[in-house]
Amino acid sequence: MLTALDHVQLAAPPGSEDLLRAFYSGALGLTEVPKPPALAARGGCWFETGDIRLHLGVERDFRPARKAHPGLRVTGIEALAARLAAHGAPVTWDDELPGHRRFFSEDPVGNRLEFLESAPADQGPRQRSLPAG
Repeated sequence: MLTALDHVQLAAPPGSEDLLRAFYSGALGLTEVPKPPALAARGGCWFETGDIRLHLGVERDFRPARKAHPGLRVTGIEALAARLAAHGAPVTWDDELPGHRRFFSEDPVGNRLEFLESAPADQGPRQRSLPAG
């Protein structure tokens, strides 16, 4: 029987760890955690906060996922969107999920990410894009 989601793994190209650290730790505020020694030699990096664990693994013939993505629940979605845009990440708002405010973005290697927050009953979702950078 399934009990929980342990982690989500995304792929990244070889040598992209510093870009990933700047984004996932710097822009998103996740904490990098050490990989076990046997896995560290493969490259990549792991991040977490609370119950959220994201693993970035090196894939030699890397191509970013254009549709597949983790959906990350957040609080303060407006502030997060502004923070990501200030770090140069694209922010594209989407109002197609009833009862939620959400936007899509990408990490520095092109992996798609969804951020969503439950919308207050008196405030529906808003759709707009923030310029990156």
